Amino acid sequence: MANKQAKKALEQFKMEAANEVGVNLNQGYNGDLTARQAGSIGGQMVKKMIESYENGMTK
Repeated sequence: MANKQAKKALEQFKMEAANEVGVNLNQGYNGDLTARQAGSIGGQMVKKMIESYENGMTK
């Protein structure tokens, strides 16, 4: 990503999503995650993005 602020925001979003589903992430490399853990983080991120979009539509 060219924009460092966007990259930082995305990392923070990922860490929050991981925390919400109970997965401990480290800064940097996380290759020791299982597919289930990685999928639960991604799924939580998508869920939150959809909720944010839907909340924006109702305003």
